[in-house]
Amino acid sequence: MLNRIKNNFCGVVVGVFLLFAALPSFAQGFSHQLWERLLQQHVVMIKDGQASRVDYAAMKNDRKTLQAYLTALSAVPVATFDSWKKDEQLAFLINAYNAWTIEFVLTEYPDIDSIKDLGSLFSSPWKKEFISLLGETRSLDNIEHDLIRGSGRYDEGRIHFAVNCASIGCPALLNHAYTAAKLDSQLDLVTRNFLSDRSRNYFLNGELHISPIFKWYKEDFEKGWGGIHSVSEFLTKYVDELGLEVRGISIVVNGVPVTTRLKNGTLGIAYTDYDWQLNDQRSED
Repeated sequence: MLNRIKNNFCGVVVGVFLLFAALPSFAQGFSHQLWERLLQQHVVMIKDGQASRVDYAAMKNDRKTLQAYLTALSAVPVATFDSWKKDEQLAFLINAYNAWTIEFVLTEYPDIDSIKDLGSLFSSPWKKEFISLLGETRSLDNIEHDLIRGSGRYDEGRIHFAVNCASIGCPALLNHAYTAAKLDSQLDLVTRNFLSDRSRNYFLNGELHISPIFKWYKEDFEKGWGGIHSVSEFLTKYVDELGLEVRGISIVVNGVPVTTRLKNGTLGIAYTDYDWQLNDQRSED
């Protein structure tokens, strides 16, 4: 009897050990290799990286890989996430937002023309709680507005050019996973590429026409990132990309350099239209 109890106890101990041994270890960070593979295979950069299109049909055929990645994201405990450095956390959250957005679109694809079709007159698609992440069931809004923007950990305005809402008006979905090691350079790249897109940001008739992203999230450019406290200050860093300078010389209107007006906040600002059409590769056919 005693031997049987000892054997049963040993069996339980071994089973528990094997269970924990089988669980993924995230202490040293998270691997986004599955997401990287999906992006490389099914996302096409266009207009010299200023925009991108997703092959949703191919992504749907590869959905098991996407869901395996999402399952791995869901397995990360809060305590482990909190132990990571900020760049690791932010890369994780950006990738999670983008991957879950793709999965959301695939739930109804190809029978939608916009991510807005996944909502209704009284229900925003971004508020639907269907995401298992960091111990809770969350919405896309929760990831973006609470975990990223509202946490007070990051105060990084450039995230708006990295999180992707599956729409043509949105900054490009980068065809690489964000990683802690490359996060700063990746955010710089997608920001510069977006501001260089003349269909969404341009100077005309004495006014700077920019994406409504800068109106919707104005406060995120006022939090001191990089010593920047306003949208105008932020845009001043990218006068080349915005086409406000030619070979280092500012465009001049009524005798005053446009860049000077931008810096002192006197340049007229207008907002371009936002195209909510799905960023589907078939729209390029």
